[in-house]
Amino acid sequence: MKRINYIIAGVMLASMTLTSCSYLDKEPDTEIDLDMVFSNKTKVEDWLGNIYAGIPNPSKGWLNDIGWEIYADDITPSRRWQQWDWGNIPKIFGEWTPNTTWGGGFWHRLPQKIRQSYIFRERIHALPSEDLSQQEVDYMKAETRFLAAYYWWQMTETYGPVPFKPDYITPTDFVLSDLMIGQTPFDEIVDYLDKEMLAASQQLPPVWQSVEKYGRVTSIMCLTIRAKMLLFAASPLVNGNEWYRGFTNSDGVELFNATYDPNKWVKAADACKLLIDQAEAAGYKLYTEYNDDGSIDPFLSVSNMWFTKFQDGNKEILFPFSRNHEDDNFKYYTTKAVTKEFGGGGGLGVYQGLVDAFFTTNGLPIDDPNSGYTETGFSAEKESRTTAWDGGTGVKGEVTAAGTYNMYCNREPRFYTTVSYNGSWYALANRKYDFLRNGRDNDYTHDAPQNGYLVRKKVFAQDNPKNNSWKWRQAFLYRLGGSYLDYAEAVNEAYDNTASRQTALDYLNKIRMRAGVRQYTLNAVPIDDPDYIQVGDNQEAVRDVVRMERRVELCCEGSRWIDIRRWKLAESLSEMTGDDYGMDFGASNTTDFYKRTVFQTRVWRRSYYWMPVYIDEINKNPKLVQAPFWN
Repeated sequence: MKRINYIIAGVMLASMTLTSCSYLDKEPDTEIDLDMVFSNKTKVEDWLGNIYAGIPNPSKGWLNDIGWEIYADDITPSRRWQQWDWGNIPKIFGEWTPNTTWGGGFWHRLPQKIRQSYIFRERIHALPSEDLSQQEVDYMKAETRFLAAYYWWQMTETYGPVPFKPDYITPTDFVLSDLMIGQTPFDEIVDYLDKEMLAASQQLPPVWQSVEKYGRVTSIMCLTIRAKMLLFAASPLVNGNEWYRGFTNSDGVELFNATYDPNKWVKAADACKLLIDQAEAAGYKLYTEYNDDGSIDPFLSVSNMWFTKFQDGNKEILFPFSRNHEDDNFKYYTTKAVTKEFGGGGGLGVYQGLVDAFFTTNGLPIDDPNSGYTETGFSAEKESRTTAWDGGTGVKGEVTAAGTYNMYCNREPRFYTTVSYNGSWYALANRKYDFLRNGRDNDYTHDAPQNGYLVRKKVFAQDNPKNNSWKWRQAFLYRLGGSYLDYAEAVNEAYDNTASRQTALDYLNKIRMRAGVRQYTLNAVPIDDPDYIQVGDNQEAVRDVVRMERRVELCCEGSRWIDIRRWKLAESLSEMTGDDYGMDFGASNTTDFYKRTVFQTRVWRRSYYWMPVYIDEINKNPKLVQAPFWN
């Protein structure tokens, strides 16, 4: 590669920041010689900060059309919000072609960050006179090595096979044809990124000892993404999927392996276990709060996990998101879930299918005849449990009040900390929610709960957009609870035997114990056993309970969109392919309100498993082929 003097004009954009790394707050020069950049510590740090700026924002993504929760069947916004540039809303109704723009911009934006990473690794060197040591240089090179691999994976996970030219920096005297390359097979990209992420992990610490470095890449972040990538690569969408047989690049090379490879599940299980072992050895653990009697308080555990910083004991955070500009992280999400009375949009709800997915108090799904679930009618008495949580009625320990619709009674703790339903407690207003038409929380406009629900998960009870009063919280992309579920899935698929199924249930039970629901066992137990639920000793039965647990534990976190794609299930899910139900927000009385009512009808096409390559890119590069089924 030629050692030439690159002139950067406009490459170093306004520097994004990592909250704890204050040096990244500075504005870099907009036109500067590279030799000058890498002979100045401040400019080196600015460049590094700009590479980090490619990490997608987990909560404000809807503004640039990412919002994976919206594409899936977790969170449903008011359809009429699309007039304010919610580009992902029309897509779920089938208004989507290769001519449709996508604000996420991974195709054009992430390669810029990848290139900046390569230049950084080539050019950076120690500056002893400016207190930039060789060890710090080595750390930075490992960080950017991972970030480049992470961005490549973000593109591949989104578009499928992409033009892949790793470790390449375009020289100033490049020939345009050098850049006109076709897509690389999916498995080749994954194999390369697997090695890169593992190598980077071996050069970085699991936890930064300096608080100022919190948010910088750690070995655990590298291993987290590696494990999730290999889990995706082992899944039915890209492991033996007959749909893609014969789908080739411009050179006639198959882009997907249509022959099932069971060893991919072994690799995924090994990667998940390596991550868990190293994370736990470094002090990472599930976030858990306890009652005065020493028992787990599941309500506070699953809700306060979102509002407790790593430095304050939340060691569940594996991959923090630490850019903290005004309104970046949580305010937009929260505002849309808060009602108009307090300056919010009041229309960010959840699907009825998610409401139905939560277990009952005895840990069974509602369609199990032994669950005790009752759909209609109203409770005669309040329900109390051992918890210091007061989000049920405003009184600690009270989960539901007398007169609550039975659909919402006797449900597991995660249901109450995720869903706001009619009659549930509205702490900010010090009263119950009133979602009936023309009630206090439903003016029957676009800013109202379109199907009778609002999302509660990740919304701090006292956040008040009207007064600009917020509880700061630490955004993050991935957590240990999700990795436990990743491992449970992978080990069950990798080894079809009783021992592997028991291991899967062991990790599932760690999540269920924290959530306050009964544990699973392969052993024979009575139906009414107070501690355990028997699961069939076969791969399919364990697969079913793993997927049910992922549905509720990871809801509203963006994982669902990835899951239903990699499982190749989206087109079999009624709420992804047809009528979507909720309560009737057009009803002004409870008799009519509490009826399962269609509030929208979605469209799903097989092409939607991958984002299309934007038509302008196809026109610029004749070697590109469109993603499957988009033509």
